[in-house]
Amino acid sequence: MVGFTRPPCDAGVIHATTCFDRALSQRCKWLTLAATIVGSSMAFLDGSVVNIALPAIQQALHSDAAATQWIVNAYMLLLGALVLIGGSAADLYGRRRIFVLGVTVFTAASVACGLSPNIAALTVSRAVQGFGAALLTPASLAMLGATFDEHERSQAIGIWAGAGALMLAAGPPLGGWLVDQVSWRAIFLLNVPLAIAAAGLALRFACESSDPHAKQLDWSGAVTVAIGLATITWGLSAIPTAGFRDKTVLAALGVGTAFLVLFVAIEARLHEWAMMPLSLYRSRNFSATNALTLLLYFALGGALYYLPFGLIRLGGYSATQAGAALLPFALIMGFGASFAGTLTDRLGPRSLLTMGPIIAACGLAMLAVVDLRQPFWVGVFPSIFLLGIGMSITVPPLTSTVMAAAGNVHAGIASGVNNAVARIAGLLAVAALGATLFASFSYHLVGPTPPQANEALNAVMSGQSGIHEKVVAAFECALRTIMLVTASCSALAGLVGWLWTEPNGTATSGIARQHS
Repeated sequence: MVGFTRPPCDAGVIHATTCFDRALSQRCKWLTLAATIVGSSMAFLDGSVVNIALPAIQQALHSDAAATQWIVNAYMLLLGALVLIGGSAADLYGRRRIFVLGVTVFTAASVACGLSPNIAALTVSRAVQGFGAALLTPASLAMLGATFDEHERSQAIGIWAGAGALMLAAGPPLGGWLVDQVSWRAIFLLNVPLAIAAAGLALRFACESSDPHAKQLDWSGAVTVAIGLATITWGLSAIPTAGFRDKTVLAALGVGTAFLVLFVAIEARLHEWAMMPLSLYRSRNFSATNALTLLLYFALGGALYYLPFGLIRLGGYSATQAGAALLPFALIMGFGASFAGTLTDRLGPRSLLTMGPIIAACGLAMLAVVDLRQPFWVGVFPSIFLLGIGMSITVPPLTSTVMAAAGNVHAGIASGVNNAVARIAGLLAVAALGATLFASFSYHLVGPTPPQANEALNAVMSGQSGIHEKVVAAFECALRTIMLVTASCSALAGLVGWLWTEPNGTATSGIARQHS
């Protein structure tokens, strides 16, 4: 192996002579790709393994259902609110620098998660993890864009996305095995060797790049939207313990809504500095696809959060088995994208943006009626299969339509906004469906007061022994309600795709036409 140090490079495009010779320059490029894959894999793995570990975490840390939700909510909140700031920071301060910073923050938080003595410490550590992910995820793609020229970039991003899909597929069974054989803490400590590899490769082989035209960061918008989302999420998650009419809950929901309105006002005032330019929404396709994204990922996020509880607490699955049960979904998503791209060329995006969510809705509706105690191939697999088919049909045309609607000038920002909407949808799903779960559970568990019902719900979700049959039956009914709600949201997403999206979904409109 020839030893060499990383040379500096200019901002913008990295040329073939970046390293000492042409052969080594290619090596720099592909090892930079390896660094971004390994770094992003931490975020991909984290997003897929934690849900499998939640029942074990809730039981081990003696937390209630509302506190357990914040293990996911804290991460999603910081990631969703700050991912656009992370992308802007990478352009402004340097892609490699922000990537390494994100990896460092994410890893330090992962260690803190693995060593957390209680649910409060774990929640805070998860929030810091979300901040790290908001830095490293957009920076990894920005590094690829600056490292590979236009002829190689598509291949590099395709490899990056494919590796991410494989990590998504490997996450649930790996996480389940670690929970069963080692500890739930191991799923967080797994990030340490990945981080060492990612940071080492990036520091040695990746060239620094930045955008000389990058604008100042929209911190006012980021802080405002984070406060608004956090307050609404807290209000929704407090409903099971405080009740729907509690003044504190209502105040939190009101304050959160006010901050989101303020966020819109800030973005309208900032114009070119805004992290979410409102001018993008002049495009009918951009507005439609983001509305579709909100509904579809609300459904997906809620289903994937609560399904492991059903598999483990009702179906008798181990954590490993519950993780393996989600493997077909990830595999279909990973390998179905190219097929969906071919279908998009033949049928047009509007058809797939209608069919995909409706097929996914059918899978979710089946989860509402299936007996989780049945053998996997008879009970859960057909539902997971349909859900995977529906999502794999939807995602490629959704992404291409979002970017085409904004035009080449705003394609990166449009993709970032759509990604943030998907993250925020998952955050809102966990909180809102938690309130729905409690309401349905209380309705079917006739007799107990709301505090007693909340205590019974926490008992069955944490896997306590000696649970009365009627409590288990009420939880099963509540879980079916959740799946019906998610199925309805997914079907509504398909309706949005049909009624709102323009027939020629990739045609430019609104803001896109201004730059064509």
